[in-house]
Amino acid sequence: MGNLLEVQNLSFSYGDNHVLKEIELSIPENELVSILGINGAGKSTLIKCLNRIITPQTAEIKIQSMDLNELDLVEISKLISYVPQSVRSSFSMDVFDVVLLGRRPYINWRIGENDRRVVSDTLRFLNLEDFAFRKFNQLSGGERQRIIIAKAIAQEPKLFLLDEPTSDLDLKNQIQVMKKLKSLVSDTDSPKSALIAIHDINIAARFSDRIILLSDGKIVADGTPSEVLTSENIAEVFDVTSEISQPSVDEPLRVFVKDEIKQPQNTIAAEPASVLIEGISDTEGETYEQ
Repeated sequence: MGNLLEVQNLSFSYGDNHVLKEIELSIPENELVSILGINGAGKSTLIKCLNRIITPQTAEIKIQSMDLNELDLVEISKLISYVPQSVRSSFSMDVFDVVLLGRRPYINWRIGENDRRVVSDTLRFLNLEDFAFRKFNQLSGGERQRIIIAKAIAQEPKLFLLDEPTSDLDLKNQIQVMKKLKSLVSDTDSPKSALIAIHDINIAARFSDRIILLSDGKIVADGTPSEVLTSENIAEVFDVTSEISQPSVDEPLRVFVKDEIKQPQNTIAAEPASVLIEGISDTEGETYEQ
């Protein structure tokens, strides 16, 4: 089993803000990998770099041993599908037609019966048949998210890139969607993999083959859920205390978050008001970009 995705020396900056720093990772076939980290750690930026939505300053990215920079957009779309963090649309399109957009890389002059069959099968696979002829712009946020996931599946990629795919879903649909993604990735007859940026640490622990912990633009841990999700790693990355329930035959690994880790505060010795007033500068405070 070879690597589906290989990334070396990926760095990305917004001006002086170094968001990603020399990222190195590989994803073999039939693996579901979750990226965990605090807001601003670089999870979404990494996914966008891998899909060529944004261009890193340095990187060597290969998909099925092919250099991403040497592929055109149609070739990339046949290999990679992308689900953004949120979906907003004012277009009055039937859900069937929205999912059919996932077939665009394969359509030349006309839509074929195979394209319609793939869309129908995908809607059935995700239990969305009843939505087929509803208007996309009339759906709730969670319903739209499920439709965009269906569009990504109908694209029949080798690699799914998903940015918070369960963020707008209710609890039942979070579980259902992750089960479906896991079943797709686990099918060895049709090798696929998924890289998912996610906040729910227990969803990640339950469904992931691997977890990557991202902090300050760097990978600080990469391995199985049991290897990565330790109290020490969680404290380092998330600044919270936790207890870990190890997996068993019937139960996945679970993380029980207890409390924030309070950082020591700098204290200023009390001074007379006149001294404090004299020490005030007219210079405005500097603004730092996050």
